[in-house]
Amino acid sequence: MKGVEVLDIEDYAWNKHEQKMKEQAEFTQSNPKIKIIDNKELRNKIEENLEKLPQKILAQWALKVAIPFLDDLDNNLKNDSRIELGIETLENRIEGSIRAYELRKIGFIVNELAKESKTEVSKYAARSFAQAIATGHMRGHAMVSSDYAIKVVNSLTSNSLNASTEERRRQLKLIDNLLD
Repeated sequence: MKGVEVLDIEDYAWNKHEQKMKEQAEFTQSNPKIKIIDNKELRNKIEENLEKLPQKILAQWALKVAIPFLDDLDNNLKNDSRIELGIETLENRIEGSIRAYELRKIGFIVNELAKESKTEVSKYAARSFAQAIATGHMRGHAMVSSDYAIKVVNSLTSNSLNASTEERRRQLKLIDNLLD
C-alpha cells in the first residue's frame, strides 16, 4: 500500500487500550458484528489496509465511507443538525482540538438518528454514520461503520453480492485516495 510508513503507537491509536492490544497481539481478521451479504475477500483486504493507517486517516476514511449513505436516511432526518454536529466534532478530534470525552458525548447524540429512523435502511445508514464518528474514539468502529454501509447496500439491493462487492471496491479506493 503506497504512502504508509511504520507508525508510532500514538499515531496508530489514540486509545490506550487499542495501543496496548496492538503491542501485544498480531493482526487477525475480524468477523462482522452484524449479518451481511459481503465479499469477504475484499473486506479482509480493506481491514488489512486499515491496520496500516494512522487513526487520523482511518477516521477520515470512515467518514468518507458513511457520508454517501446519509442520502438513505428517512426524509425527516436528512437535514438534521446532528449530522453537521457529528462531522464537525470528528474533524475537531482529528485536528486534536477536542478529547475523546467530548467526541463520545456527541457520538451518543448522533446515534439518536438511528433510534429515530422509521425504515431499516435509514437505521443502517445512521448507524454507519454514528460508527464513523466513533472512530475518533476507537479504531475498531471503522470496520463496523463499513459493515453498516454494506448493510445499507444489502437492504437497497435485495442482498446483491455484486452490489456489496462494488461498495467494497469503493471503500478500498477511498483508502488509496486518502494516501495520494
